[in-house]
Amino acid sequence: MANSTSASLKLTVQATGENSGTWGQITNTNLLIVEQAIGGYDTFNITNANRALTFSNGAVSNGKNAVIKLTGTITTNINVTIPDSIEKTFIVSNGTTGAYTVTFKTSSGTGVTWGTTDKTTKMVFSDGTNVVDTAFTDLSSDITPQLSGALDTNGNDIIIDNGGALEDDSNNEYIKFVKTGSAVNEISVTNAATGNGPTVSATGGDSNLDLNINPKGIGRVTLGAGKIQQLTEKMTIAATGTTGTVNFDVITQAVLYHTANSAANFTVNFRGDGSNTLNSIMDTGESLTCAFLTTNGGTPYYNNAVTIDGSSVTPEWQGGSAPTGGNASSIDVYTYTIIKTGDAAFPALAAQSQFA
Repeated sequence: MANSTSASLKLTVQATGENSGTWGQITNTNLLIVEQAIGGYDTFNITNANRALTFSNGAVSNGKNAVIKLTGTITTNINVTIPDSIEKTFIVSNGTTGAYTVTFKTSSGTGVTWGTTDKTTKMVFSDGTNVVDTAFTDLSSDITPQLSGALDTNGNDIIIDNGGALEDDSNNEYIKFVKTGSAVNEISVTNAATGNGPTVSATGGDSNLDLNINPKGIGRVTLGAGKIQQLTEKMTIAATGTTGTVNFDVITQAVLYHTANSAANFTVNFRGDGSNTLNSIMDTGESLTCAFLTTNGGTPYYNNAVTIDGSSVTPEWQGGSAPTGGNASSIDVYTYTIIKTGDAAFPALAAQSQFA
Protein backbone atom coordinates (compact mmCIF):
# COMPACT_ATOMS: atom_id res chain seq x y z
CA MET A 1 0.00 0.00 0.00
CA ALA A 2 1.47 3.40 -1.01
CA ASN A 3 1.98 6.22 1.47
CA SER A 4 -0.30 9.30 1.48
CA THR A 5 -0.24 12.92 2.73
CA SER A 6 -2.11 14.61 5.57
CA ALA A 7 -4.79 17.13 4.65
CA SER A 8 -3.43 20.32 6.20
CA LEU A 9 0.33 20.15 6.78
CA LYS A 10 0.89 17.69 3.91
CA LEU A 11 2.92 15.33 6.08
CA THR A 12 3.87 12.01 4.52
CA VAL A 13 1.68 9.30 6.07
CA GLN A 14 3.50 6.03 5.61
CA ALA A 15 1.64 2.86 4.87
CA THR A 16 1.54 0.10 7.45
CA GLY A 17 4.94 -1.59 7.58
CA GLU A 18 6.57 0.86 5.17
CA ASN A 19 10.26 1.50 5.91
CA SER A 20 9.99 -0.84 8.90
CA GLY A 21 13.01 -0.68 11.21
CA THR A 22 14.49 2.29 9.32
CA TRP A 23 14.82 5.88 10.52
CA GLY A 24 14.80 7.73 7.25
CA GLN A 25 14.27 10.99 5.43
CA ILE A 26 10.48 10.82 5.51
CA THR A 27 10.41 11.01 9.32
CA ASN A 28 12.98 13.80 9.38
CA THR A 29 11.01 15.84 6.85
CA ASN A 30 7.77 15.30 8.78
CA LEU A 31 9.45 16.60 11.94
CA LEU A 32 10.69 19.67 10.06
CA ILE A 33 7.17 20.35 8.82
CA VAL A 34 5.79 20.02 12.36
CA GLU A 35 8.49 22.45 13.53
CA GLN A 36 7.42 24.88 10.82
CA ALA A 37 3.79 24.67 11.88
CA ILE A 38 4.61 25.24 15.56
CA GLY A 39 7.35 27.85 15.44
CA GLY A 40 8.31 28.57 11.86
CA TYR A 41 8.77 32.15 10.59
CA ASP A 42 9.06 33.30 7.01
CA THR A 43 8.92 36.53 5.06
CA PHE A 44 6.81 36.52 1.92
CA ASN A 45 7.46 39.31 -0.56
CA ILE A 46 4.51 40.69 -2.50
CA THR A 47 4.57 43.61 -4.93
CA ASN A 48 2.02 44.24 -7.66
CA ALA A 49 0.35 40.85 -8.23
CA ASN A 50 -1.64 38.25 -6.28
CA ARG A 51 0.51 35.48 -4.81
CA ALA A 52 -0.11 32.01 -3.43
CA LEU A 53 1.61 30.32 -0.49
CA THR A 54 2.76 26.77 -1.25
CA PHE A 55 1.80 23.56 0.56
CA SER A 56 3.90 20.89 -1.15
CA ASN A 57 3.21 17.25 -0.33
CA GLY A 58 5.83 15.76 1.98
CA ALA A 59 8.10 18.83 1.89
CA VAL A 60 8.90 21.96 3.83
CA SER A 61 6.89 24.84 2.26
CA ASN A 62 6.45 28.54 3.00
CA GLY A 63 2.71 28.25 3.71
CA LYS A 64 3.30 25.78 6.55
CA ASN A 65 5.03 28.34 8.80
CA ALA A 66 3.33 29.50 12.00
CA VAL A 67 4.27 33.16 11.41
CA ILE A 68 4.29 34.81 8.00
CA LYS A 69 5.41 38.39 7.47
CA LEU A 70 4.24 39.98 4.25
CA THR A 71 6.80 42.41 2.84
CA GLY A 72 7.42 44.55 -0.20
CA THR A 73 6.12 47.78 -1.71
CA ILE A 74 2.66 47.13 -3.11
CA THR A 75 1.21 49.19 -5.92
CA THR A 76 -2.27 47.66 -6.03
CA ASN A 77 -4.66 45.70 -3.82
CA ILE A 78 -3.21 42.22 -3.24
CA ASN A 79 -4.64 38.76 -2.46
CA VAL A 80 -2.41 36.21 -0.73
CA THR A 81 -3.97 32.77 -1.02
CA ILE A 82 -3.68 29.31 0.47
CA PRO A 83 -5.29 26.10 -0.90
CA ASP A 84 -8.97 25.62 -0.09
CA SER A 85 -8.53 22.39 1.85
CA ILE A 86 -6.02 23.68 4.41
CA GLU A 87 -7.10 23.81 8.07
CA LYS A 88 -4.50 25.75 10.00
CA THR A 89 -3.83 28.76 12.26
CA PHE A 90 -1.54 31.56 11.04
CA ILE A 91 -0.02 34.67 12.58
CA VAL A 92 0.22 37.12 9.69
CA SER A 93 2.05 40.44 9.89
CA ASN A 94 1.42 43.08 7.25
CA GLY A 95 4.88 44.59 6.81
CA THR A 96 4.22 45.98 3.35
CA THR A 97 4.52 49.61 2.33
CA GLY A 98 2.05 51.36 0.07
CA ALA A 99 -1.54 52.48 0.70
CA TYR A 100 -3.31 49.40 -0.67
CA THR A 101 -5.30 46.56 0.87
CA VAL A 102 -3.96 43.07 1.51
CA THR A 103 -6.32 40.09 1.81
CA PHE A 104 -5.25 36.72 3.21
CA LYS A 105 -7.72 34.11 1.93
CA THR A 106 -8.34 30.66 0.56
CA SER A 107 -8.22 30.21 -3.19
CA SER A 108 -12.01 30.08 -3.61
CA GLY A 109 -13.32 31.41 -0.30
CA THR A 110 -13.24 34.62 1.68
CA GLY A 111 -10.49 35.97 3.91
CA VAL A 112 -9.20 38.67 6.22
CA THR A 113 -8.39 42.09 4.79
CA TRP A 114 -5.91 44.68 6.04
CA GLY A 115 -7.01 48.23 5.13
CA THR A 116 -4.86 50.65 3.18
CA THR A 117 -3.18 51.98 6.34
CA ASP A 118 -3.50 48.88 8.51
CA LYS A 119 -0.01 47.49 9.13
CA THR A 120 -0.92 45.32 12.11
CA THR A 121 -0.33 41.69 12.99
CA LYS A 122 -3.37 39.39 13.11
CA MET A 123 -3.98 35.82 14.22
CA VAL A 124 -6.19 34.09 11.63
CA PHE A 125 -7.27 30.56 10.86
CA SER A 126 -8.47 28.64 7.85
CA ASP A 127 -11.40 26.28 8.36
CA GLY A 128 -10.78 24.59 5.03
CA THR A 129 -13.18 26.95 3.23
CA ASN A 130 -12.49 30.52 4.38
CA VAL A 131 -9.85 32.40 6.37
CA VAL A 132 -11.30 33.92 9.55
CA ASP A 133 -9.94 36.62 11.88
CA THR A 134 -9.62 35.41 15.49
CA ALA A 135 -9.67 39.08 16.63
CA PHE A 136 -6.42 38.48 18.55
CA THR A 137 -4.41 41.42 17.23
CA ASP A 138 -1.08 43.01 18.02
CA LEU A 139 -2.10 45.56 20.69
CA SER A 140 1.06 47.59 20.14
CA SER A 141 -0.02 48.45 16.61
CA ASP A 142 -3.80 48.08 16.83
CA ILE A 143 -5.09 51.66 17.10
CA THR A 144 -8.59 50.57 18.22
CA PRO A 145 -8.32 47.43 20.40
CA GLN A 146 -11.64 46.43 21.93
CA LEU A 147 -12.53 44.43 25.02
CA SER A 148 -15.52 42.14 25.29
CA GLY A 149 -15.79 42.71 29.05
CA ALA A 150 -14.63 44.89 31.93
CA LEU A 151 -10.87 45.39 32.33
CA ASP A 152 -9.73 43.98 35.68
CA THR A 153 -6.17 45.12 36.46
CA ASN A 154 -5.91 42.57 39.30
CA GLY A 155 -4.31 45.12 41.64
CA ASN A 156 -1.83 46.41 39.08
CA ASP A 157 -1.43 49.96 37.80
CA ILE A 158 -2.24 51.21 34.31
CA ILE A 159 0.71 53.11 32.84
CA ILE A 160 -0.22 56.05 30.60
CA ASP A 161 2.46 57.85 28.59
CA ASN A 162 3.10 61.54 29.20
CA GLY A 163 0.44 63.49 27.33
CA GLY A 164 -1.80 60.43 26.96
CA ALA A 165 -5.55 60.66 27.44
CA LEU A 166 -8.72 58.75 28.15
CA GLU A 167 -11.08 59.21 25.19
CA ASP A 168 -14.75 58.68 24.39
CA ASP A 169 -16.04 56.45 21.59
CA SER A 170 -15.57 59.32 19.12
CA ASN A 171 -11.89 59.72 20.09
CA ASN A 172 -12.53 62.96 22.00
CA GLU A 173 -10.49 63.39 25.16
CA TYR A 174 -12.10 63.00 28.58
CA ILE A 175 -8.96 63.49 30.66
CA LYS A 176 -5.40 64.23 29.59
CA PHE A 177 -2.43 63.18 31.72
CA VAL A 178 0.75 65.26 31.94
CA LYS A 179 3.79 63.99 33.81
CA THR A 180 5.85 65.91 36.37
CA GLY A 181 9.41 64.68 36.81
CA SER A 182 10.04 63.04 40.22
CA ALA A 183 6.38 63.47 41.17
CA VAL A 184 5.38 62.35 44.68
CA ASN A 185 1.87 63.84 44.88
CA GLU A 186 -1.29 62.95 43.00
CA ILE A 187 -5.09 63.08 43.00
CA SER A 188 -7.19 60.36 44.62
CA VAL A 189 -10.87 59.86 43.81
CA THR A 190 -13.08 58.07 46.35
CA ASN A 191 -16.64 57.00 45.61
CA ALA A 192 -19.35 57.09 48.25
CA ALA A 193 -22.38 55.24 49.56
CA THR A 194 -25.92 56.62 49.60
CA GLY A 195 -26.19 59.96 51.38
CA ASN A 196 -22.53 60.89 50.98
CA GLY A 197 -20.66 62.74 48.27
CA PRO A 198 -17.63 61.35 46.40
CA THR A 199 -14.27 62.91 47.24
CA VAL A 200 -11.45 64.29 45.11
CA SER A 201 -8.35 64.60 47.30
CA ALA A 202 -4.76 65.76 46.98
CA THR A 203 -2.64 62.86 48.25
CA GLY A 204 1.01 61.90 48.18
CA GLY A 205 4.32 62.22 49.97
CA ASP A 206 4.00 65.80 51.23
CA SER A 207 2.24 66.53 54.53
CA ASN A 208 0.37 69.65 53.34
CA LEU A 209 -0.91 69.83 49.78
CA ASP A 210 -2.82 72.32 47.68
CA LEU A 211 -5.41 71.16 45.19
CA ASN A 212 -4.99 73.34 42.12
CA ILE A 213 -7.73 73.84 39.52
CA ASN A 214 -6.54 76.06 36.67
CA PRO A 215 -8.93 77.35 34.01
CA LYS A 216 -7.49 78.15 30.59
CA GLY A 217 -6.89 81.77 29.69
CA ILE A 218 -9.62 83.91 31.24
CA GLY A 219 -11.92 80.93 31.71
CA ARG A 220 -13.47 80.36 35.09
CA VAL A 221 -14.01 77.58 37.60
CA THR A 222 -17.78 77.12 37.88
CA LEU A 223 -19.41 75.41 40.85
CA GLY A 224 -23.00 74.30 41.17
CA ALA A 225 -25.44 75.31 43.88
CA GLY A 226 -23.31 73.93 46.70
CA LYS A 227 -21.26 75.83 49.29
CA ILE A 228 -17.57 76.74 49.21
CA GLN A 229 -15.87 76.03 52.52
CA GLN A 230 -12.39 76.82 53.89
CA LEU A 231 -11.64 79.32 51.11
CA THR A 232 -9.11 82.18 51.30
CA GLU A 233 -8.91 85.11 48.92
CA LYS A 234 -5.91 86.11 46.84
CA MET A 235 -4.28 89.30 48.12
CA THR A 236 -1.61 91.54 46.60
CA ILE A 237 0.62 93.51 48.98
CA ALA A 238 2.33 96.51 47.38
CA ALA A 239 5.09 98.21 49.37
CA THR A 240 4.34 101.56 47.75
CA GLY A 241 2.18 104.57 48.52
CA THR A 242 -1.10 105.09 46.70
CA THR A 243 -1.09 107.83 44.06
CA GLY A 244 -2.40 108.52 40.55
CA THR A 245 -4.39 105.74 38.87
CA VAL A 246 -4.15 102.30 40.49
CA ASN A 247 -5.16 99.33 38.33
CA PHE A 248 -7.09 96.71 40.26
CA ASP A 249 -6.73 93.41 38.36
CA VAL A 250 -9.60 91.21 39.50
CA ILE A 251 -8.25 88.08 37.77
CA THR A 252 -5.20 87.97 40.02
CA GLN A 253 -6.49 89.39 43.30
CA ALA A 254 -9.52 90.06 45.49
CA VAL A 255 -7.71 92.39 47.88
CA LEU A 256 -5.03 95.02 47.12
CA TYR A 257 -3.06 96.50 50.03
CA HIS A 258 -0.66 99.46 49.70
CA THR A 259 1.49 99.49 52.84
CA ALA A 260 3.41 102.73 52.34
CA ASN A 261 1.81 106.12 53.04
CA SER A 262 -0.33 107.47 50.22
CA ALA A 263 1.09 110.46 48.36
CA ALA A 264 -1.98 111.92 46.65
CA ASN A 265 -5.65 111.38 46.01
CA PHE A 266 -6.09 108.46 43.65
CA THR A 267 -8.29 106.78 41.07
CA VAL A 268 -9.04 103.04 41.24
CA ASN A 269 -9.46 101.44 37.80
CA PHE A 270 -11.05 97.99 37.78
CA ARG A 271 -10.13 95.64 34.92
CA GLY A 272 -9.60 91.95 34.27
CA ASP A 273 -5.85 92.33 33.95
CA GLY A 274 -3.39 94.00 31.61
CA SER A 275 -4.71 91.95 28.66
CA ASN A 276 -8.41 91.53 29.47
CA THR A 277 -11.17 93.99 30.26
CA LEU A 278 -13.56 93.48 33.13
CA ASN A 279 -16.37 93.63 30.58
CA SER A 280 -14.89 90.62 28.73
CA ILE A 281 -14.66 88.35 31.76
CA MET A 282 -18.00 89.12 33.43
CA ASP A 283 -21.39 88.06 32.15
CA THR A 284 -24.53 90.13 32.55
CA GLY A 285 -26.15 89.31 35.88
CA GLU A 286 -22.83 88.65 37.66
CA SER A 287 -21.23 90.67 40.43
CA LEU A 288 -17.93 90.77 42.27
CA THR A 289 -16.80 92.30 45.56
CA CYS A 290 -13.24 93.37 46.29
CA ALA A 291 -11.32 95.49 48.76
CA PHE A 292 -8.66 98.19 48.39
CA LEU A 293 -6.52 99.08 51.45
CA THR A 294 -4.52 102.30 51.49
CA THR A 295 -2.23 103.53 54.25
CA ASN A 296 -2.30 107.18 55.32
CA GLY A 297 0.30 109.07 57.29
CA GLY A 298 -0.18 112.46 58.90
CA THR A 299 -1.51 113.87 55.64
CA PRO A 300 -4.41 111.68 54.48
CA TYR A 301 -5.54 111.08 50.91
CA TYR A 302 -8.53 109.28 49.54
CA ASN A 303 -10.16 107.59 46.55
CA ASN A 304 -11.75 110.45 44.66
CA ALA A 305 -12.58 108.63 41.38
CA VAL A 306 -13.53 105.16 40.16
CA THR A 307 -13.21 103.83 36.62
CA ILE A 308 -13.99 100.46 35.04
CA ASP A 309 -11.93 99.53 31.98
CA GLY A 310 -10.84 103.18 31.92
CA SER A 311 -14.38 104.60 31.80
CA SER A 312 -15.66 106.74 34.67
CA VAL A 313 -18.19 105.21 37.07
CA THR A 314 -20.03 107.00 39.91
CA PRO A 315 -20.57 104.52 42.75
CA GLU A 316 -23.44 104.58 45.21
CA TRP A 317 -21.62 105.18 48.51
CA GLN A 318 -22.59 103.74 51.87
CA GLY A 319 -24.27 106.43 53.94
CA GLY A 320 -25.46 108.32 50.88
CA SER A 321 -22.44 110.49 50.07
CA ALA A 322 -18.97 109.96 48.64
CA PRO A 323 -15.96 110.48 50.93
CA THR A 324 -14.31 113.89 50.83
CA GLY A 325 -11.08 112.90 52.50
CA GLY A 326 -9.03 110.16 54.04
CA ASN A 327 -8.20 109.41 57.67
CA ALA A 328 -4.82 110.42 59.06
CA SER A 329 -2.53 107.78 60.56
CA SER A 330 -4.95 105.03 59.56
CA ILE A 331 -5.57 102.29 57.09
CA ASP A 332 -8.60 103.20 55.00
CA VAL A 333 -10.41 100.21 53.54
CA TYR A 334 -12.54 100.72 50.43
CA THR A 335 -14.91 97.93 49.46
CA TYR A 336 -16.56 97.81 46.06
CA THR A 337 -19.38 95.64 44.76
CA ILE A 338 -19.55 95.82 40.97
CA ILE A 339 -22.63 94.53 39.15
CA LYS A 340 -22.82 93.94 35.41
CA THR A 341 -26.30 94.80 34.10
CA GLY A 342 -25.45 94.87 30.39
CA ASP A 343 -22.60 95.34 27.95
CA ALA A 344 -20.12 97.71 29.66
CA ALA A 345 -22.88 98.70 32.12
CA PHE A 346 -21.61 98.55 35.71
CA PRO A 347 -23.49 99.99 38.68
CA ALA A 348 -21.16 99.99 41.69
CA LEU A 349 -21.66 100.11 45.47
CA ALA A 350 -18.78 101.42 47.60
CA ALA A 351 -17.86 102.06 51.22
CA GLN A 352 -14.94 103.64 53.10
CA SER A 353 -13.97 102.37 56.55
CA GLN A 354 -11.23 103.60 58.89
CA PHE A 355 -8.95 101.23 60.80
CA ALA A 356 -6.51 102.74 63.26
